[in-house]
Amino acid sequence: MKTGIIIYVLGNDPSDDAFDEKKAVKELEVGADKVEVVFSGEKHFDIMDAWFKLTTKGMHRIVCMFGEIAEHSAIKLTGREFQLCGY
Repeated sequence: MKTGIIIYVLGNDPSDDAFDEKKAVKELEVGADKVEVVFSGEKHFDIMDAWFKLTTKGMHRIVCMFGEIAEHSAIKLTGREFQLCGY
């Protein structure tokens, strides 16, 4: 069963255009087949969009984890999470 994770970053989008989402996700070392990052300040891509994208990519188990920007190109998970679908 494939697992997808949505990282929901609380707060606004990073104002720095140099924020590297891929680097931030890689440093988290979460065990998932696919990861999507959603920033709470975004209006054009939200949790439902990320969920739809992951389900169309074949993810059966999708978990949403909350995080916040810790420093330049780094996300710190808060420990809060919930499962959106799967077993």
